[in-house]
Amino acid sequence: MKAYLILEDNTVFEGESIGSTRDAVTEIVFNTSMTGYLEILTDPSYARQGIVMTYPLIGNYGVNEADVESLKPWADCFIVHELAPFASNFRNEMSLNEFLLKNDIPGIQGIDTRALTKILREKGTMNGVLTTNSEYDIDFEIKRAKANKTIDVVKMVSTKTITTLNHDGNYSVALLDYGAKSNIANSLVNRGCKVTIYPCETSAEEILASNPDGIMLSNGPGDPKDCGIIIENVKKLYESDTPIFAICLGHQLLGLATGADTFKLKYGHRGANHPAKDLITGRSYITSQNHGYVVDDKTINPDVAKVTFSNCNDGSVEGLTYNNKKIFTVQFHPEASPGPQDTGYLFDRFIDMMGGQQ
Repeated sequence: MKAYLILEDNTVFEGESIGSTRDAVTEIVFNTSMTGYLEILTDPSYARQGIVMTYPLIGNYGVNEADVESLKPWADCFIVHELAPFASNFRNEMSLNEFLLKNDIPGIQGIDTRALTKILREKGTMNGVLTTNSEYDIDFEIKRAKANKTIDVVKMVSTKTITTLNHDGNYSVALLDYGAKSNIANSLVNRGCKVTIYPCETSAEEILASNPDGIMLSNGPGDPKDCGIIIENVKKLYESDTPIFAICLGHQLLGLATGADTFKLKYGHRGANHPAKDLITGRSYITSQNHGYVVDDKTINPDVAKVTFSNCNDGSVEGLTYNNKKIFTVQFHPEASPGPQDTGYLFDRFIDMMGGQQ
């Protein structure tokens, strides 16, 4: 069956339908990772987005559901040049196409993903419609794409219940779930922490009343400025003396809570090969990233925080350390799996802030 990707700038790509045949109206973004497509599909930060994979062959090692980053996939649609017709891996449980069908995710293959990526790089990320309707009305579809809005996306992906992992852990960590990848909690549990996962709008008073040794602010989707209630709670957490480690959206929210501003990048940073420089040591790391917004370095109050990581490609802020506080944040994903694990030591730094290994 044919499928059509219609961008709001009037560009149309024709290819072959994969996965579900339902329509998707969403923001189209690209990811430069060569592997990790299952983790990408199940990363809640991709909620309300359609993902273009720039690597030309996707799906060759199949799917193992032990590797998922959340309870379900969140991507609206999946766009590849070629979907591997069969999987070759001893851990394979099902093909990627079977996974897309099982989870009602539509997709398209057989299009020039290089040309599509160049459009997104030159014009910026934009909305689009994926449809299998060969009789589509392009004016209607472009209107539908332009009308697409993303609202309340953090509440959509966040847990609705409080859950505790590893009750016998040495340190008690409160993890605020703004769309947390599973491996954030796993990285803490593997270091001997008791992790309690809270819904995104849990009050600061409730979090602090549990007397945690540390607080983790997770990654998540959408524009951080849409998270008004959450920002107010983060501000109260910042004013406590509890150690805090924040990743991605959590990093942006803490920036907003302390007076800095954020802005949307032209096409974002999404992939497993983004270089970030530690400005303290001078060492650069290959990092896994997935974000469309960054903290504006021109708005950071030097009396509040200093930039400790920067992006080697565009100089944008990749990390902050807060003055006279046991608080640090990063824009990239130190928990990423698979992907570069160079920055996993940041979880050890968080453990040290809480009192060190026991």
